[in-house]
Amino acid sequence: MDAARLATMIAATITVGWMSGLFYGFSVSVMPGLRVAGDRTAIETMQRINVAILNGWFLLGYVGALVFSAAAVVLHAVGGGGRDALGPLIGALVAYLAAMVVTARINIPLNNALEQAGPVDRIGDPAAVRRAFEAPWVRANMWRAVLCTVALGLLAWALVLH
Repeated sequence: MDAARLATMIAATITVGWMSGLFYGFSVSVMPGLRVAGDRTAIETMQRINVAILNGWFLLGYVGALVFSAAAVVLHAVGGGGRDALGPLIGALVAYLAAMVVTARINIPLNNALEQAGPVDRIGDPAAVRRAFEAPWVRANMWRAVLCTVALGLLAWALVLH
């Protein structure tokens, strides 16, 4: 049981770390880089990123972070031992779930709206499409980065306590 607890905590830490790094990378490099690009370039780039990111590696991190974090909580809640790490594990799971809610309620609908705008060369008012997308997406992504970083810190603390 102790090996399973440790393995799930390590897997949760790695996958949450991937997601934290992804959202942080968008916050500090991708979106600032696109901010200075033209409207059509920014829209087309984000449309392409939104398609490219839907792959097995992304899903392993995104879903894996949830599954491994939840499994770590369950394994530490049942049976004997491992209770010291339970509080930080629960906190990490809650923080990651909050990041998933932000993604589902804000980022994904904005991504879908950007895709529904159609091919960039056929968009009549690319500045309006960009305005509707960019600022709310960047704000929501910042929250995802913060929440995932909090989850990562809590998972690291749980590993120390384990």
